[in-house]
Amino acid sequence: MRHARRRVVRRVTRLAAVGGLLLGGTMVTHAVASEPGTPGAVPFSTASPADKAPAGPGAALVRRLGTSRTAGTWVGSDGRTVVAVTDAEAAAEVRAAGAEPKLVRHSMDDFDSATKTLGSAPRVPGTAWLKDYRSNQVVVRGDSTVSADDWSALTDVADGIGDFVRTERVGGAFTTRLNGGLPVLSTAGRCSAGFNVTDGEREFILTAGHCGPQGSVWFSGDGDRQKVGTTVGGSFPGDDYSLIAYEGGRAGGNAGVVAVGGGKGVRITGVADPAVGQRIFRSGSTSGLRDGEVTALDVTVNYPEGTVGGLIESDVCAEPGDSGGPMFSEGIALGVTSGGSGDCRSGGTTYFQPVTKALADLDLKLIVAPGADGEGPAPSQGVAAPDAAGPGSSAPVRGILPDPSTLVSRLADPRNVGPGLLVTGGSLVALVASRWIRAEQDRKAYRRQYSATWG
Repeated sequence: MRHARRRVVRRVTRLAAVGGLLLGGTMVTHAVASEPGTPGAVPFSTASPADKAPAGPGAALVRRLGTSRTAGTWVGSDGRTVVAVTDAEAAAEVRAAGAEPKLVRHSMDDFDSATKTLGSAPRVPGTAWLKDYRSNQVVVRGDSTVSADDWSALTDVADGIGDFVRTERVGGAFTTRLNGGLPVLSTAGRCSAGFNVTDGEREFILTAGHCGPQGSVWFSGDGDRQKVGTTVGGSFPGDDYSLIAYEGGRAGGNAGVVAVGGGKGVRITGVADPAVGQRIFRSGSTSGLRDGEVTALDVTVNYPEGTVGGLIESDVCAEPGDSGGPMFSEGIALGVTSGGSGDCRSGGTTYFQPVTKALADLDLKLIVAPGADGEGPAPSQGVAAPDAAGPGSSAPVRGILPDPSTLVSRLADPRNVGPGLLVTGGSLVALVASRWIRAEQDRKAYRRQYSATWG
């Protein structure tokens, strides 16, 4: 009876092992067939500064009329484009183009000369200057960290330029927002992922340059702390952008979507420069999704770490940890969070690195999402009235950051060949073990019989 039971166990074991081999082979075949293709086959599109969406008719008018006859453009409260001009003939051209002219005393050339003079003065951390198109003035600001002596020296420089330069003290301090956007962590601190970009072969996160020097290693902000990638380049100070090369080279399934909290995201469909007065949205890992208005362009900020120029100013709030997070409107990428003053309880000012400048300097393209029908990028939507603009079309957030690449997680992922190989290997071990056990039992039985016969 005992020998009969052993034979049944051996037969069941062999059948299970053979079945496991067949199952494992099938799993491996399906996994290989479903493996994602090369980066060039990923179903998303790209956009570059050359393809950027228009920032409204005002930008084209300013370029055509020139810097000696204009002093900026902005979006009025009614959504109509306003262009500052210095003569009646230019005003007529603006009116004929369907925009609203505003006659002013000082041109963009005057603004550029003033900011050049300010830039040549001794650097004072905690100060900033901007071209205020709507008031036709250059505004110089000093935060609470600027000493009375330093502020007196800077106001003397401003007074020497002309009466169109206005000085003002502001509360708080101009700081980078180091502490997308999803959180990414390194030894340098916590930042937010901005936009996904590509050079055609590899994919990267575009984030703030002050987030960490080249070689900084980044991890996801969840409890698993999986490695995201490594900083491979950027510019700070001067500019404020950097690139994190994804571990494994790819961004994930929703590369053209930015996270806005609660598992939700916004499809990014293009890239552009913003307009003053435009409503914008900012996402960050600390304060989530916030909205505000662009208040100035080409702003210079003297952070304690160094001077950054060409920034976008907005009245949207931000807090430490929001650095590098995306700024966008109507699905159009505009900037990544640099720094500012204040917080989201009392309000504040936030500065952004323009995406177009970073892409042009790095020779990269923005990864954009397919439209709602999945058939290529959605059409870009120009500048809307401030009270009518939205962040863009929504999308669930999945795979914004790369999946864990450790051996255990890859073996456990049913989309990979690991599970099939494990089943196949286990079945082979079971089959070999059953054969060895049978051979060993036969050998022992032969010994017993031989000993009984000849002993």
